[in-house]
Amino acid sequence: MLGQDPNSGDLDVLEGSREDKDVSVEAVAEMQTSITELLDETEGTVATATREAVPAAGGLAIGAPTAIVPTIVRRAVSGRYIGTIGTTTLELRVDVDGRRPLRRVSGDFFRTTGATTTYVGSFVMDTPTIAVSTTLVTIQGRLRTTYATSFPVLRVRIPRVGIWMPQGAADAQFMSLSGQPGALYRCTYRSPYFRSVDLEQDCLQGVTPFPAYNTGSLPSGGPARTLSVPKAYAEAGIEMRVAGIPNVIPTGAAGADSKWDNNELHAAMVKHFSLWKDVPQWKVWLFHTRKHVFGPGLLGIMFDQMGRQRQGCAVFYDAIAGNTADKLRNQLYTCVHELGHCFNLYHSFHKKFMTPPLANRLDALSWMNYPQRYPNGGTPGFWSAFPFQFDDLEVVHLRHAFRNNIIIGGNPFGTGAALETGASSETIVADESGLKLELRARPVFALGEPVTVEVKLCTTDGRGKRVNSFLHPREGFVRIAIRKPGGQVVPFEPLIDHCVADDTLQLDTGTPAIYAGVYVGYGKGGFTFDQSGSYQLQATYFALDGSIVQSDVLRLRVRSPLTATDEAVADLLMGEDVGTILALKGSEAPELAAGNAALEKLIDAYGKHPLAEYARFVKGLCLVREFKTIGDDGVIAVRKPQVEEGAALLGSVVQAAAQGRAFDNVTLSETMLQLAACQKQAGAEDLASNTIGTMLQIFKDKQVPQPVMSKLEVEALEIAGIDPGALKQKTRRS
Repeated sequence: MLGQDPNSGDLDVLEGSREDKDVSVEAVAEMQTSITELLDETEGTVATATREAVPAAGGLAIGAPTAIVPTIVRRAVSGRYIGTIGTTTLELRVDVDGRRPLRRVSGDFFRTTGATTTYVGSFVMDTPTIAVSTTLVTIQGRLRTTYATSFPVLRVRIPRVGIWMPQGAADAQFMSLSGQPGALYRCTYRSPYFRSVDLEQDCLQGVTPFPAYNTGSLPSGGPARTLSVPKAYAEAGIEMRVAGIPNVIPTGAAGADSKWDNNELHAAMVKHFSLWKDVPQWKVWLFHTRKHVFGPGLLGIMFDQMGRQRQGCAVFYDAIAGNTADKLRNQLYTCVHELGHCFNLYHSFHKKFMTPPLANRLDALSWMNYPQRYPNGGTPGFWSAFPFQFDDLEVVHLRHAFRNNIIIGGNPFGTGAALETGASSETIVADESGLKLELRARPVFALGEPVTVEVKLCTTDGRGKRVNSFLHPREGFVRIAIRKPGGQVVPFEPLIDHCVADDTLQLDTGTPAIYAGVYVGYGKGGFTFDQSGSYQLQATYFALDGSIVQSDVLRLRVRSPLTATDEAVADLLMGEDVGTILALKGSEAPELAAGNAALEKLIDAYGKHPLAEYARFVKGLCLVREFKTIGDDGVIAVRKPQVEEGAALLGSVVQAAAQGRAFDNVTLSETMLQLAACQKQAGAEDLASNTIGTMLQIFKDKQVPQPVMSKLEVEALEIAGIDPGALKQKTRRS
């Protein structure tokens, strides 16, 4: 149903977004190509109005008599119903009229034994036949189910009642394909909402959480109304109840920068999310704070992608705080967008990776799109047309997705939404984008060695090209597909996805290329390079104008261990906790203690092995920056940067990289720039200057092109705050 033949002429109605308004069940039924009589008891054909005419007792005539005809306004039948037979309970969702009906019926089964209730399975009716009379709505269709059944057909009958009467019960009759009846559930009406979710919001001390925004304050594509986060979800049919204990997380011990990384956010969630349990549940945490270690370009993140995923997200107010209309609009958008990820919603421009796959929807006017990626006028064009709603595909997911694919803490992010194939299912036959994408790496890696690739984007257009500055797959503009030795093609899926603000630059003669170092060895699917053999990698860049730019295929080989020591080192590096630490570039999170113990053993027992440099790398990077944890008393404790210890570990890494033994140029430059910044912050300006001078000398010896060298110098000065004269003097001495 969702995959379409462009020649068929029978395009799915979901290609557009429906106007968000009340629609009668008669109008929804008339959307069908044909209406079949389901039962003799249904009586009559589809009505054409929402009100039933009733003969008047009298009339007023002027000339020809004209009767005053009162009407009966009938209740919508859509909503959530509950029915039980014995120990089995059905939660039924009917979506055939009312606000933005999408012609679906879905449900979940639960079984109660003693004091425990278990989830049994889910079903969805995608293409129902709907028949309507003045007294009855009948809905029937074939089901998709998560469980085996001999009764894959469902007929739902709901009486129509006046607006002043309580909603009638829904009879849900399951049947075989031949019409043999199965279970019949009588389901009482519970709510006009399809799902209910508890939202707990905490904030950092000094941060004012988003209250509400009037969508008529600035030009938009929808009606003016005041939207809070719960009201935005209510328009999609989701009841979001403010719940839990709202906490103000203190900043006194958080350090001067108050920056958070994803491990620290997860620790804060576990400590302060009063409704949190390590189980799937309809409860979600939204944390309002200031800034992420990634920088001001990150407005928000669904950080919880370890263990029971999608339970928490954060919004960073450094760039969007304030009470002006544009600031409040950004706060609303970011909060709704990040919570959408908690419900397992992908970005509009990543729909290709859903199951089933769809074309990327760059022009979607949805909470899940990026304004800066909107092809019809960019950010201004998006806001002027945005109606402040999810698109139809997303509303179908929110209302009718199988329970484990959407419930908070259910399937991992992407499972039930991601397509496990290559980065692009299309073959590019012509490329006039004016851009070139390159993927580079060493040709041979040892088994267990962290594989890092260098992504380079340059322009082939002499006039220059405007591009997004983000090249790491975590930001969503680049995808990397990997063909494993057995032929399986998998996408590299970063452990954490980042939702970033607009940050573009012009590629031209002054800045001919941009680069990113990407550790592709460990992601959501675990270790990628987990066996010896030949691998093929190809990257895809999604340009601002919608162009798809592909790199050539990069081939590399993972060799088998040569000695017993090689095997022991590989075993230490291929633990799940170590993979997470490598992906995070260091962490002291308590739940990753086993990984840090393995890295310490690697340094202590096999310190002279070439792969020990990777252990020193992540341990050193972690030490030179501060790390926050939350104690049992709720206070954020900060482990100050241990610059001297970290620099000692990184010194060995720098020496190995200078000799071309391990790290790529991008990773090396990022490491040394961070080290210099930490040294400067600790008051060791001479050490910082020496680090920068060493870095520039290494790249000069490697004959790195001058534009890249110039950019590194500028970054060095900006990050470390080093006097240019001192830097040049130190570089000459190096």
